[in-house]
Amino acid sequence: MALSRPIRSGRAGTTKMDQEPLRLGLHARRRPIRRGLLAPLTLLGFVVAWEALVRIRDYPAFILPSPGDVLAELAQSVLTPSFWTHIGVTLAEITGGLLIGASLAIVLGYLVAKSATLDAMLSPLFVASQAVPIVAVAPLLTIWFGYGLTPKIVTSALIVFFPVLISAAAGVRSVEPNLRDLMRSLQASRRQMLFKLEAPAALPMALSGLKVGATLAVIGAIVGEFVNSDKGLGFLIKQGIGEYNTAATFATLIALAAIALSLYGAVALLERRCLAWRR
Repeated sequence: MALSRPIRSGRAGTTKMDQEPLRLGLHARRRPIRRGLLAPLTLLGFVVAWEALVRIRDYPAFILPSPGDVLAELAQSVLTPSFWTHIGVTLAEITGGLLIGASLAIVLGYLVAKSATLDAMLSPLFVASQAVPIVAVAPLLTIWFGYGLTPKIVTSALIVFFPVLISAAAGVRSVEPNLRDLMRSLQASRRQMLFKLEAPAALPMALSGLKVGATLAVIGAIVGEFVNSDKGLGFLIKQGIGEYNTAATFATLIALAAIALSLYGAVALLERRCLAWRR
């Protein structure tokens, strides 16, 4: 009986089985492009819906400005040196709060994960502190630390602290007991146990908590500026609301969103580089 010939299609000498990997490879290359277009298309759809709502309902500008009005206000603000001064102040508060809050959280998270006594002593305090709204604490920080950058940095650090601590502690606790036993059998020192086993194991969860903390740091700084400030993006938001300049308020919110996205992206890039060994 004669052997059946493979079905050929497309170019001469190319079978369907030969073309299948090519199609899969092309689809895999197109997938990141499609994902990259999702965010711009979603944003475009949001802007179109926003413009349509303003036109249909005929809202006055002080209630809901059009996207064009907001972009014009943002373009005008970007060309103003004082706007960048306000951005610099808020960035200093955010960066200081994020660094201080995350550093303390990682250290205490490790200690709490390693010591049941510390866990029993401190965990109820940490949890109870989250029941107190940061808006209620911010005025007290202003009384204690004055009216400069310090109370805003402390407010930002406080709101960053808890999610990073929980993530760091959970990461340390996620180390498998058999790996600890293996390290002990190899007579590893505490330093080697920390840097060779516990830190790499805790890093994914700690960085995930840091991504959340990076966005919360922005909220903390703005809450601090709402309480008392004459500089920063929070001050500009209050000023815009007080003057019924809603377009200016929206423009400032866009700047805040850009800062939050940049911080999140920076931590995500750090996560990608630090965890390259997992891929």
